Amino acid sequence: MAQKSPIVRLLPRILIGACVVIVATVLIAWTWLRQSLPVLEGTLDTGTLNTPATIYRDAQGIPLIQSEDRNSTAFALGFLHAQERFFQMDLLRRNSAGELSELVGAAALKHDKSVRLHQFRKRAERNIAALPEAQRRLLNHYVKGVNYGLQQLDAKPWEYALLGKEPKPWTSADSLLTIFSMYLTLQSPIGKFELRDTALAELLPQDLYEFYFPTGGTWDAPLIGEARGPVTIPETPIASLLSQGDVIAYQELESDDKVYGSNNWVVGGALTEHGGAILADDMHLGLNVPNIWYRAGWNIPGSDRTLRGATLPGGPIAVVGSNGLVAWGFTNTFGDWGDLIPLEVSQDGKQYRTPDGWRTFDIERESIAVKGGDAETLEVRKTIWGPVVTENHRGVPLAYRWIAHDVRGANLNLLRLEGVTSAEEALDLGPQLGIPHQNLVVGDKDGHIGWTVGGPIPRRVGLDGSRSVSWADGSAYWDGYLSVEEQPRVYDPPSHRIWTANARTMDSDFLRTMGNDGYALGARQQQIRDGLFAREHFDEQALLDIQLDDRAVFLQRWQEHLLALLDGRDSYREVREQVRNWGGRASADSVGYRIVRNYRLKFMKITTAPILTYMRRYQPEFSFGPMKRQFEYALWEMVQQEPAQLLNPEFESWQAVKLTALDQVLAEMAADGRPLAEQTWGAENTARIRHPLGRAVAAVNWLTEMPADQLSGDTHMPRFQSPTHGASERMVVAPGYEENAIFHMATGQSAHPLSPFFGNGHKDWVEGNPSPLTEGETRYTLRLQ
Repeated sequence: MAQKSPIVRLLPRILIGACVVIVATVLIAWTWLRQSLPVLEGTLDTGTLNTPATIYRDAQGIPLIQSEDRNSTAFALGFLHAQERFFQMDLLRRNSAGELSELVGAAALKHDKSVRLHQFRKRAERNIAALPEAQRRLLNHYVKGVNYGLQQLDAKPWEYALLGKEPKPWTSADSLLTIFSMYLTLQSPIGKFELRDTALAELLPQDLYEFYFPTGGTWDAPLIGEARGPVTIPETPIASLLSQGDVIAYQELESDDKVYGSNNWVVGGALTEHGGAILADDMHLGLNVPNIWYRAGWNIPGSDRTLRGATLPGGPIAVVGSNGLVAWGFTNTFGDWGDLIPLEVSQDGKQYRTPDGWRTFDIERESIAVKGGDAETLEVRKTIWGPVVTENHRGVPLAYRWIAHDVRGANLNLLRLEGVTSAEEALDLGPQLGIPHQNLVVGDKDGHIGWTVGGPIPRRVGLDGSRSVSWADGSAYWDGYLSVEEQPRVYDPPSHRIWTANARTMDSDFLRTMGNDGYALGARQQQIRDGLFAREHFDEQALLDIQLDDRAVFLQRWQEHLLALLDGRDSYREVREQVRNWGGRASADSVGYRIVRNYRLKFMKITTAPILTYMRRYQPEFSFGPMKRQFEYALWEMVQQEPAQLLNPEFESWQAVKLTALDQVLAEMAADGRPLAEQTWGAENTARIRHPLGRAVAAVNWLTEMPADQLSGDTHMPRFQSPTHGASERMVVAPGYEENAIFHMATGQSAHPLSPFFGNGHKDWVEGNPSPLTEGETRYTLRLQ
């Protein structure tokens, strides 16, 4: 009998050894991960609190904090944020401070340099000194709670072990840096809309500019005023923009309504059974692990009421929620809260002209630490109006006068919403709120409702903010901020309904006050408004139904157009059948919906390419960005009227444009080899909700990525959804009737993959289940004393 080779004889031992190594590795990793789990139960002597705070948590990890001292509550909330979300907090502060490179290396250096121009850390420290004493004291307790919570972990949060870094203690300035991070998300730090709009208005023939970039149209649904009329087809040929030999540039365009925004609305007591207002709010942001929000509630000392809502880790504040008498929610306004100022510069470039004559630029140098490399030095050029942030299309340097730079731009006055007792009192706080400017929508237990701008509004003199103009001669400037009496407001409208969704809300004087920084088209806002007027009585489920409305109202006419285009074209018979049976919704199982929405985007790409090509002659990196949000009006006129002078010169006919757009859609759908019947909207709109470190370390996704659910919804409808963006939370609440309130959010409370709270509640968000706002039965109790 032949003897087995030594390798064959050793193979069982090798396999056993390999299994032992794998199991040991898994056990070591599991043990290591468990060391950074939060403390859930017991009693901790903090050595700080004069009044104890008790934290009750339910099965989803939703805490209810009980204390007779609001400062102790702030300490407990800081403790919770640090234990569950410290890495997220760290990213938020570093994002706006321009300090990410110190943590992750040179990959973040470009970002840090662009942000460091604004010197937000210095501004945060300045703003802290300006806070009222009571707010500083409360924030100090929060900061102590954060650092105590970090110390109470048996090991540093797992992300730092992967990065080979140590977490830095939290400071009061860091809490304001989280607010500045929201500015960077919700407003442009270089005024991109004004930058592009000014260039387009100056360079394009007027009739082309007004056609492609109108200020509104039939999809508008403002609170005050009416929709705009149709656009006028221009006479100037689009081909006149091009020179001989120009290669037409094509830019792949995402949805023109993919914005960092939100939906909210409120109905008054006349429309509810109990006579109180009911408010709905869903804030649309990037979707990550963990969620940007952390759910929490706490008793309001000196009352029998409880505040419940969503907090932003990094601060002691409920961003949206209900205090038992008043509920509030936010959406991004897309008003104009900054002005780019073209500078008149001396020949040697060292001075700029001001109303008081020539002045030398103030130069400050910022040192940016870089992990694994040498520190970089950034030179910040400062003017009396603000830092120099970019150049315009003519190479002129631009300074930025931005509310985020002022003391009024970031503060803790959101804390005051905890104590308001009426909708009107909440609206009065609008100008005092130091946050990125929001549509503040409120409702109270007595049924009153209202809207205003949450944030300070500049009083512009000598300019309206729509174009970049020089301030050098003193005729253009900001003269402080509007008073509460001057601030736009809607209170108890006759319809008993208020709605906002990032589109234009105002008209006439109020619109001039707010300006325009790239309003959304309005289709989403209009669909919400029409849903509210479709019925006369509401409860919480009725408002959740509107939040989950994925009807493709906006694309209905495009579906009808595409059907007509394909009529009689036998080679497209299967495509036409899918379009005909599209279902009229952005349903995950609809093939036809995917074809219609992507056909429109390809048509947009082809028809606007000559403008893109022309603008890149002046700005090689030009892209449409927020300027494409009103393209719909031009697109629809072109697809219906087929004006010869607007035909892309690379095409012989409008029919060729349309069929090419459709063929490009079908080719992209077929790229994976699956048949058309399987190319559903859900196959494209599949969730990719990941931890930030998962982009660099794939193994992180194995542990933390949310399921790859195929998602219904899209951008031009109330159920705003894409693979990476969407409703970060959905809340429906009647103040005083919180037992009926609804709240769900993506990913859950914890960032730790071994936490019992990791991913809890995510399924409710995916499926739209009406999970409760109020916390469930207590599973864990922790006392801080």
